[in-house]
Amino acid sequence: MESVHRLLTEDHRTTLQVIADCLNIGKETVCQIVTEDLGKRKICARFVPHALTTEQKQECVAYCQDLLLMGQDERFWENIITGDETWCLAYNPATKQQSAEWVGQNSPKPKRL
Repeated sequence: MESVHRLLTEDHRTTLQVIADCLNIGKETVCQIVTEDLGKRKICARFVPHALTTEQKQECVAYCQDLLLMGQDERFWENIITGDETWCLAYNPATKQQSAEWVGQNSPKPKRL
């Protein structure tokens, strides 16, 4: 149990299979230790799109200005497809599974900006 706890402390995002392989024990045993003995559960980070940093806001403005400059060419607007709302992301966000981590029973959900 101490070895499992140490591995979880080192990396909160590790999987049960990785822990089982490191300790040469069954995945079901590791699952029981983590959930029942240590009282951990695995949750995913919640994406909060409205909490942008100043740098991210400035990048959004810069992208919009670039689009306006490209729009001076009349043929540019013929290639635009519109919808209700569009987000232009300048990064590749982690998947829900990649952001999942082991936390205690009363721990709040982590937030990913």
